[in-house]
Amino acid sequence: MRQGPLTAIRVVEFTGIGPGPFCGMLLSDMGADVVRIDRPGAQKLLPHDILTRGRRSATLDLKSPDDVQRALDLLAGADVLLEGYRPGVMERLGLGPDVVLARNPRLVYARMTGWGQEGPLARVAGHDINYIALTGALAAIGPPGGAPVPPINLVGDFGGGALYLAMGICAALVERQSSGRGQVIDAAMVDGASSLMSMCYSLLASDGWTEARGANALDGGAAFYGCYACKDGRYVAVGAMEAEFYAILLEKLGLADHPELAGRQRVQETWPRQREILAARFAERTRDEWDALLGGLDACVAPVLSMSEAADHPHMSARGVFDRTAGYAQPAPAPRFSRTPGAIQGPPCEPGADSEAIWAELARQR
Repeated sequence: MRQGPLTAIRVVEFTGIGPGPFCGMLLSDMGADVVRIDRPGAQKLLPHDILTRGRRSATLDLKSPDDVQRALDLLAGADVLLEGYRPGVMERLGLGPDVVLARNPRLVYARMTGWGQEGPLARVAGHDINYIALTGALAAIGPPGGAPVPPINLVGDFGGGALYLAMGICAALVERQSSGRGQVIDAAMVDGASSLMSMCYSLLASDGWTEARGANALDGGAAFYGCYACKDGRYVAVGAMEAEFYAILLEKLGLADHPELAGRQRVQETWPRQREILAARFAERTRDEWDALLGGLDACVAPVLSMSEAADHPHMSARGVFDRTAGYAQPAPAPRFSRTPGAIQGPPCEPGADSEAIWAELARQR
């Protein structure tokens, strides 16, 4: 039985990759009944495709008028349509907003793209790295003097894309309670990733940020905020931005009286030398030795864990951040609710596995 704050919500998700499925996973984790529409002959992308967990799948050939009609019938009783095709594709299929909302005016029509529904690049192919390149985010990440470093695909696909789409869907569902009407959501990764950069743009406008990589307090430029190699080649992450936390860090490192570190200077010209001093000290012990000394203190130091290590960290384990019931570690639903907690509603779906049950259910509802 589904559980979570969205158990009353029915979602129809048209198959995509990356941010679309992740948004569908988030809605499912919160209890929504998500039906995924797969193409005939579709195969699972991965044996353990976490992004497709917790929903049912039906197969439709959207080039067939009969199957398009079946999709329209399914959408007539849905609360949310979720799609991640290029602009114009759903319209060409006969499933555009004008057609669908005419049959179901309460539907929230949620669209996920990289460039947005309009603009010079709207119909051009791209991926996360291309979208965040236009936002200023990619240019800000990387070592001084080196090339920008892609932050996996967290900033565009998932942070600037799926999370903003999920927030938009929930906002539209709340608004529908008063208006009784759905609406179209245009969630573009260039929009969301730019929004994620709001604080950085505030700092830039206030002369608190330089556009040189690795030269700012939050991008690894400051000695008190960055990663340091340890004796065993692994790393610790230091985030002692506040003066009181920096003082604790220096005390535990045995560097409280070092003249070049005194006062946690914020002058950029001093940061390279300060980093050299801290790097030499951290290189004297292994990562886990530093964790044993500094973990749990207000020195703001944490071990840099690999994905295979993360689930076993005492804090992560105590909170149940990862779920292992399927036999492998997967992130548990987030955020957490006091009365209506979300849950992993089921395993990754098999394309088309639930077609007969879904069509039978639809027939009963007519």
